[in-house]
Amino acid sequence: MGLESKYQLILGSQSPRRKELLEKLGYSFTQRSLDADESFPKDLNPMEVAEYLSRKKATAGLDELKDKELLITSDTTVLLGKKILNKASNTREAKEMLKMLSGRKHKVVTGVCLSSKEKAISFSVTTKVYFKKLKEEEIDYYIEHYKPFDKAGAYGIQEWIGMIGVKKIKGSYFNVMGLPLKELYEELKKF
Repeated sequence: MGLESKYQLILGSQSPRRKELLEKLGYSFTQRSLDADESFPKDLNPMEVAEYLSRKKATAGLDELKDKELLITSDTTVLLGKKILNKASNTREAKEMLKMLSGRKHKVVTGVCLSSKEKAISFSVTTKVYFKKLKEEEIDYYIEHYKPFDKAGAYGIQEWIGMIGVKKIKGSYFNVMGLPLKELYEELKKF
C-alpha cells in the first residue's frame, strides 16, 4: 500500500474489533490510548453524534501526533429512531436494550476522523440492521455468555446474537463491527 511510506498509521482506539479490522485491511499501525470525554451537545442531530465524537477523540490525540503520523479515530452509535443506545453498564441495561431492538430495524452509524498535523477529514457511514423477534432466553444466553457491555446497543453483530438474531442488513457489515472498511480504505488512499 502506497500510504504506508507516506504516513505511520496510529489507531486511536484500544478496541480489539477495530484492531482486527484494520489488520485485515492490510495496514501496519500502532495503537494509542486516547482519553477523550464522550459527551456531546444534547441538541446535536443523533445521526451526527458518531462523527462528532470521532473528531473529539482526534482532538484529544493531536498533541502527541508527530510529523508523518496519521491518527485514525472512530465512534459507533446505535440509533433506534432518534434514541441513541450507548454501551450497557450492567446486565439489566443490556437486557433492556436488546428487548428494544428485538423485532425492529435500527441504524448503526460509525464516524471516522483521519488526522495529521496538517489536516483532518471526517466522515460517517450508516448501516440498517433488522433483528428478528428475540426470545427472552436468547437474550439471557447472549448476555451471560458474551457480556456485551463494551458495545453500543449491547450487541456485537459478529457474535452469537448476530448469527441467530439479525435477519438482514442494508449497508456495510464491517461498519456495524466498528469500522467502515471500504470507505476507510478509499479515504486513506486520498489523504
